[in-house]
Amino acid sequence: MDDRKGRFRLIRLYRDDDFETVTQFWFHAMDAAMPGLQTRLGHTLEGAREFFKNVVAVENQLWVYELESKPVGFLGIHHNFIDRLYVDPAYHRRGIGQALLDHARTLSTDHLWLYTHASNKMARSFYEKNRFVAEKFGVSPPPESEPDVEYHWRRK
Repeated sequence: MDDRKGRFRLIRLYRDDDFETVTQFWFHAMDAAMPGLQTRLGHTLEGAREFFKNVVAVENQLWVYELESKPVGFLGIHHNFIDRLYVDPAYHRRGIGQALLDHARTLSTDHLWLYTHASNKMARSFYEKNRFVAEKFGVSPPPESEPDVEYHWRRK
């Protein structure tokens, strides 16, 4: 499918050869959304690679938003739980996150839910704009132990 500028875009299942590109932009997107958090927690790109390979890719169905044959966003979903939805910061505000969220709604048509850090104003604004409701406030599990928000979207 073409976007408004005539570039080829596609949402497809994640492939092993997406690993390096996706983990790099995921790491940088987390930094863009919550500056300083990863440094404070001691997170590194190498640690992100290990976590992605051993946890994110194992526990979720992964979808990639590809623009001109390059992954620029990804969705990690398990049943109706959105575990990850990240866009390369160089491609923010272009409708990529929206397209991935719309895709998640085709996979789970009645209910989606997720957690995000309370300090992640970018994510919170995005989900609230998309009719997600904050239903619970808590603290993420160790080692992060950061304030978080549980959001739910239900089809009306």
